[in-house]
Amino acid sequence: MAQPPAKAKTVGELSAAAAACQGCDLWQEATQTVFGEGKEGAPMMLVGEQPGDQEDLQGRPFVGPAGRVLEQALDEAGIDRRRVYVTNAVKHFRFTRRGKRRLHEKPNAAQVRACRPWLEAEIEVVKPGLIVLLGATAAQSVMGPAFRVSKQHGEVLESPFGIPVVATVHPSSILRSVDDKSRDAAMSSFIADLMVAAKQA
Repeated sequence: MAQPPAKAKTVGELSAAAAACQGCDLWQEATQTVFGEGKEGAPMMLVGEQPGDQEDLQGRPFVGPAGRVLEQALDEAGIDRRRVYVTNAVKHFRFTRRGKRRLHEKPNAAQVRACRPWLEAEIEVVKPGLIVLLGATAAQSVMGPAFRVSKQHGEVLESPFGIPVVATVHPSSILRSVDDKSRDAAMSSFIADLMVAAKQA
């Protein structure tokens, strides 16, 4: 089981070490570890749940359909993606096979726990001014299992890391909206939460 190097000073060092991580069972089926992306000292860190199908294949976070929603929302909130650090609470893709398709499956508590040292190490190296938690898995991995995004989204809160956080939905949830009206409402709420974060970062 690989652990983050105690004296890692760069994201590159952490990413190289994480490539060998077998801290939970997800490495067995996933194509590769998908580590965070961005610069040390980024004013804002975005933390999602886990890589999706495209992220697993390409080895980069938020490059699939949810990533496109995120790009649009960041743009509308006035946030330059090049100035943020993007990562996930879990670094391997958990999925169920349905024919040739690989369908997203939510990581369990043990898998989130196993990846927590990597997220902590990323926060230590990047030293963001603010963390945006995208969805319940990311929010609960940082704020604890009782945290509810639905109740506290868009609020600036203190985190156990001593860094303020803003929780909001995961962009993939917007893709699952049942119709255009609910999708537009969800997107507007998402952008509003990101604008709160932008004022803090």
